[in-house]
Amino acid sequence: MDVQGSAATGWEPVREAFVRNFEQRGERGAAVAVYRDGRKVVDLWAGTRDVDGEAPWAVDTAQVVRSVTKGVAAAVPLLLHQRGQLDLDAPVGTYWPEFKANGKERALVRHLLAHQTGVPVLDRPLTLAEAADPALSSAAVAAQAPLWRPGTDHGYHPHTYSWLLGGLVRRVTGRSLGRWVAEEIARPLGLDLWIGLPADEAHRVGRVGPVAEPEPAAGGGLRLRPKRSVADAYADPESLTRRAFAAITPVPDENDPAYRAAELPGSTGVSTARALARFYAATLGPVDGHRLFAPATLAMARTQESAGPDRVLVVSTRFGLGYMLHCPASPLLGPGSFGHPGRGGSLGFADPESGIALGYVTNGMRRTVTADPRAQALIRAVKTVIG
Repeated sequence: MDVQGSAATGWEPVREAFVRNFEQRGERGAAVAVYRDGRKVVDLWAGTRDVDGEAPWAVDTAQVVRSVTKGVAAAVPLLLHQRGQLDLDAPVGTYWPEFKANGKERALVRHLLAHQTGVPVLDRPLTLAEAADPALSSAAVAAQAPLWRPGTDHGYHPHTYSWLLGGLVRRVTGRSLGRWVAEEIARPLGLDLWIGLPADEAHRVGRVGPVAEPEPAAGGGLRLRPKRSVADAYADPESLTRRAFAAITPVPDENDPAYRAAELPGSTGVSTARALARFYAATLGPVDGHRLFAPATLAMARTQESAGPDRVLVVSTRFGLGYMLHCPASPLLGPGSFGHPGRGGSLGFADPESGIALGYVTNGMRRTVTADPRAQALIRAVKTVIG
């Protein structure tokens, strides 16, 4: 395997794990980057740019990262709070009056971030064109009746998260969430990361697609709730799981330029591994003079807001304010880690205790939701290095 990039002295185990992902876990094209204490220590890429092609992955290749986007999007309301523009304990309706409809008048901003709002599904799914229309999609979630009283339970909002956060940020700032990220996060930090891919960057983005499943590692994968399997939930068209992931119907083609250009803060992020690692490093402390989160904001991001059986993912999950937290279903580096995986493989997270920030992107999508074996192998290698 012709691996490009570099790993600092002592970080060779991450390079070795990255190579084994290609040799043993069916990787086609991928990149991984690691920062420690604001300094880049790993920046590697290999394989093909397209999952179904032969052109090599380049230094600037980016990929669709699916729900990894949520971790970047969550930074926006947290930074608005940090700047005094948004109260996390205020009702959403304070900023978005239409959202009070049908029993959501007591839904708080923090409930949106912690998947506690109770609207993981819509009575009528949206097409991609409708989903990408900010006025129409915002109106749909604002009118939707919740499945549970907001704040009393939690269940992953795979698609509606886009319209909930996007609608809120637009009403607070007058800007779309994708534009806010571009102007306030990506530009200052120099990130190759977009929520709503510009047409002039499309040539850098590889094609994603499914790849064969590896043999499951002992003790790996999702921890299932009793008497019901994850497979059953995804197979049943009437299940909350299936309906939540079908909130955009038909299933969009992630290689379609229209999908990649859509500003969907829950799913359409396009990024390099380097940008994800740098983003998360900046949540921990200064990176080349730029820092995102003040200490109090960092503490809020990784403080548990919801935990236990997830009504959508059918496993026990933990969420802070917009971030998945370390747990058996989503193992990160340690108990204080926070970040977000993408269904199929990609991952971005930070660990304040060790100063580690990691970004991993792949074009080979698997059925894994929160604990892809390739990402887990890289995490284990990082643990080997830091002890």
